[in-house]
Amino acid sequence: MTVTQAAKADTMQAPFYADAEAAEAFGRRLLVAHGLSEQDAATVARCLVRADLRGVDTHGLQTLPHYLERVRRGLINPRPNLKVERVTPMVGALDGQDAFGFLVATKAMEEAIEMAGEFGVGIVSARRSTHFGMAANYALQAMDLGFIGIVFTNASKAMPPWGGREGLLGTSPIAVAAPGGKEMPFDLDMSPAVAARGKIRRAARRGQPIPLGYALDAKGRQTTDPNVALDGGTVQPIGGPKGSALAMLMDVMGGVISGSAFGGEVRNHFEEYDKPQNVGHFIMAMKPDLFVSRDEYGKRMDTLVQRVHACPTAEGFDEVIMPGERERRLEMQHRRTGVPFHAKEVALMQEAAAKAGLPPLPVSTAPLG
Repeated sequence: MTVTQAAKADTMQAPFYADAEAAEAFGRRLLVAHGLSEQDAATVARCLVRADLRGVDTHGLQTLPHYLERVRRGLINPRPNLKVERVTPMVGALDGQDAFGFLVATKAMEEAIEMAGEFGVGIVSARRSTHFGMAANYALQAMDLGFIGIVFTNASKAMPPWGGREGLLGTSPIAVAAPGGKEMPFDLDMSPAVAARGKIRRAARRGQPIPLGYALDAKGRQTTDPNVALDGGTVQPIGGPKGSALAMLMDVMGGVISGSAFGGEVRNHFEEYDKPQNVGHFIMAMKPDLFVSRDEYGKRMDTLVQRVHACPTAEGFDEVIMPGERERRLEMQHRRTGVPFHAKEVALMQEAAAKAGLPPLPVSTAPLG
């Protein structure tokens, strides 16, 4: 499908579908063409497509053309040599060297897992990183190997502290994943904002309004216009002062202690092109059976899940689900039907491929299976 065809198809709201493996291969080719090694390109592409599979399309493959522009401008280092410096036997520090945040966070979690395997807990603080996409990628990285994964990061200013009007805090995500027993695991990935800025950018890109309560305009008034929200406006914290405090906590754990930027100094990777971002991350892996046996841990987690699922539903609800359960269902569905993309997103990706002299992403107007 050509760029022109994708743009014309925008009048139709039906999505296009791409096979997950084909989407990863497409991403790898583009990243290698921009200087990444095959291994690093595979890591970044996998993280992007995993976000799409789980329904977190604000952090998915459609963002790749933007990342590549930052590579071309010298704001993302495509060839880092990432090494974790041990501070203590179970704590490490990582200079991200302005690399893709996907690579920095993956490396940090790898090292944290290695330390946790020996000492029960491993922590890595990363500085000089960049936007790392879906935070769940790295918590799941730990969980898939049997560890509890905890991931904090800070981000560029987008949200005022409670009672303020100007953006100072980031929509900095928190991700925690804990393995289950025979039942499903616990899998949390949340922002302290009512909605991530990515959702607002997506609405602007697609020409759609945003729900009331997502954002304020530059004068501190509620708005449903995503372009007004992005033009000097701010997003809103969940739970008022509670969400504001959580965003500050992410700045403490991700920024203050790591040596990275903090307090509104992290560069906006969509809008600021004068310097690298200098994002900070806090990455932790922990054995789940430090205090009880592994068998008892699994049984206790199963009991928690069963009790959650058995809770009587409130009016308007058909079921009670665990954190991450919706995303797991979507991933299973999208691996079968293909990853859905909006026509404008497809057009941007095909344009990026054409500029690099690469074949387009194979897409279909109907689900694949």
